[in-house]
Amino acid sequence: MVTQDRALPGIPAPADVWMLVRQHPAVLRRSTRELAAALADAHGPRFAVWHTDELLFGVQGGRLVLRTLGGVELPAPEVVCVRQVPGPMRDDREVTLLRHLERMGSSLINTVDAQLKSRNKIWQLQELALAGLPVPDTLSYATAPLEGVVRSLHQDMPCVVKSVTGAKGGQVFLARDPGLLHDVAGSLTQDAPFLFQEHVAHSHGRALRVVVIDGEPVGAVLHTSRNGAFAANIAKGGCATLCTGRYPQAEDLAARAARVLGLDIAGVDLLFTPQDTYTLCEVNAVPGWRPEMTAVAPAITACIARRLSARAALPPTVESPGGRFAQGGISS
Repeated sequence: MVTQDRALPGIPAPADVWMLVRQHPAVLRRSTRELAAALADAHGPRFAVWHTDELLFGVQGGRLVLRTLGGVELPAPEVVCVRQVPGPMRDDREVTLLRHLERMGSSLINTVDAQLKSRNKIWQLQELALAGLPVPDTLSYATAPLEGVVRSLHQDMPCVVKSVTGAKGGQVFLARDPGLLHDVAGSLTQDAPFLFQEHVAHSHGRALRVVVIDGEPVGAVLHTSRNGAFAANIAKGGCATLCTGRYPQAEDLAARAARVLGLDIAGVDLLFTPQDTYTLCEVNAVPGWRPEMTAVAPAITACIARRLSARAALPPTVESPGGRFAQGGISS
């Protein structure tokens, strides 16, 4: 991924901008690699990629500390671009690391609060509905047994069943009748709750993905399924057609959704309705994008540059505890 020079063997080179990615040996998606290359071009040796399993953090002598596994102490970076999928994040693992970086003074893109709102699909819907944005009717539960939840549903069929923390179309299916839902309930993993959502039939097999950066839509793609299948995700065999600017009302709604959730970077999925309007399906805090969406990586690079400029303009008395220049990490 990104190669860095070091002043001494085993000592990380200084870096202002980090990209934080999942632990080894997770394969980084193509869009993450593209963004890393763009940030390396923009910041040179002042950019570094860290995996979550390369860092130690805690408190020593009454101050917050951050270290490599080799024991090298790292001042907090200026800006951290978070490229972990929020859904699988654990409060006592990845979220704690993100919180530590924020408390050390780093600016996170996206912030911990925005990540938390986005990682659970019900949390998203709560915020979006309270803001008056259109969302499908949805039910979920806390600690009730799934079989009991299914028995108590009085929702019209078919309905969409999703894990509240799923990603890339995983753990999502269309239940066409109550019998099917009863049959599969005992076989579903219960690591996380499920939600039961209104099926927007007018959008069956197709959805819009709009990428929003700093409140502005910078790319849109139409996902369509093959052979009339329900899921349009690329990971599920769907196809994608670039459509930036073709659906301006959808792009405006996507930007509003990103602002409600406090996301600097967002991938907003929208469904078509019969009234030639749109409803929000879900919002992703770590979106991927197609190679032909060439405006996305430059827009994120510009977003990070604005954060750096804003921090540089702060008076010394309110500057981050990590200092203007912080050390960065081992490349991928």
